[in-house]
Amino acid sequence: MIKKIFFCAFLLFCQNFLLFGQLRVTFKINKIPLSKDPSVHLFLAGDFNGWNPSDARYEIPSEGNGNFAVTTTMKPGIINFKVTRGNWQTVECTSDGKPVDNRSFTLKHDTTITISIAGWQDNFKAEEKKHTASANVHILSEKFEIPQLARQRRVWIYLPADYEISHKQYPVIYMQDGQNLFDAYTSGYGEWGVDEIMDKLPVKDQCIIVGVDHGGEHRLSEYDPYDTKYGKGEGSGYADFLAKTLKPYVDGHYRTKKDPRNTTVAGSSMGGLISMYAILKYPDVFGNAGVFSPSFWLPPAIYDYAKLRSLKKYTRIYFVCGDSESDSMVADMKKMAGLVRAKGISEQNTPEVVVKGAKHNEKQWNGDFPAFYQWLSHR
Repeated sequence: MIKKIFFCAFLLFCQNFLLFGQLRVTFKINKIPLSKDPSVHLFLAGDFNGWNPSDARYEIPSEGNGNFAVTTTMKPGIINFKVTRGNWQTVECTSDGKPVDNRSFTLKHDTTITISIAGWQDNFKAEEKKHTASANVHILSEKFEIPQLARQRRVWIYLPADYEISHKQYPVIYMQDGQNLFDAYTSGYGEWGVDEIMDKLPVKDQCIIVGVDHGGEHRLSEYDPYDTKYGKGEGSGYADFLAKTLKPYVDGHYRTKKDPRNTTVAGSSMGGLISMYAILKYPDVFGNAGVFSPSFWLPPAIYDYAKLRSLKKYTRIYFVCGDSESDSMVADMKKMAGLVRAKGISEQNTPEVVVKGAKHNEKQWNGDFPAFYQWLSHR
């Protein structure tokens, strides 16, 4: 009888583990530098909480004597994070003020992570930033109206080198996180360098690229079509803005090829999520999508939406991510690609690129963009 009870308890444990897949992780910080704050509040920001730098659920309380610790539960797999004092201006850095890479570990069992903080970013004078946008990049508007969300946003536009002297019409790519695409001065953690990549191409192969700045504190909600623990999803309204407001404006003021086959939506991380959603919602507007490192983990409902939506036979979607971004990134991406192919879209039109060793950052996406654009340009 005792053996039977033990066996049942063991089965119940296994079922719960498989169902919830949570492991206990203790984060201990045993060394921090002096800070400008009279009372120090430390937070974990990572791929487990949408990189929120002030998430109260991941605050690390003081234990006294300069030590801090918190125990939480997380899913097994690759965990990426940094420590902040409540915002990205106070994120950890090196002892001489240089940015540090994301901390990363693979969670396989209950564990304790011990951390030493070398420096705080706000203790150092910020390096003088310089503008790096090429001459072909212009500000379409500093305050472009987004009527669907009752907000304004800066919008960038890259014009091919021969735009002013030609009479041609050009394909258009609509991209998210505009401040990170062209100019190091406006980027948070490095730029994609899309303009430099395009400038190196023969003029005949260049296209128009429109970049929409993300909404800062609104970024998660604007790029998420669904309500989650991070807030109300506003992605449907944002996709409406791209299709019904921004594209008609661009088509009306620039020489564009207006048809879906020459209209692309693209972005990374949450921008990859909303780009996928936009092509699902508006297949008659966007014929192509560049889905870089998509955050499909945040709203699983995106898969149900993909099953319900119809796509055109000519729809083309480029999926790309690194294998060191998170434990589920590759599987999530492949799952979405499979759902798209189930609608009769060919593998040639839905390539899956997994970059060995690549992590979740602008450096990766800069490296991914040339192959994506070559695929996009050659049918």
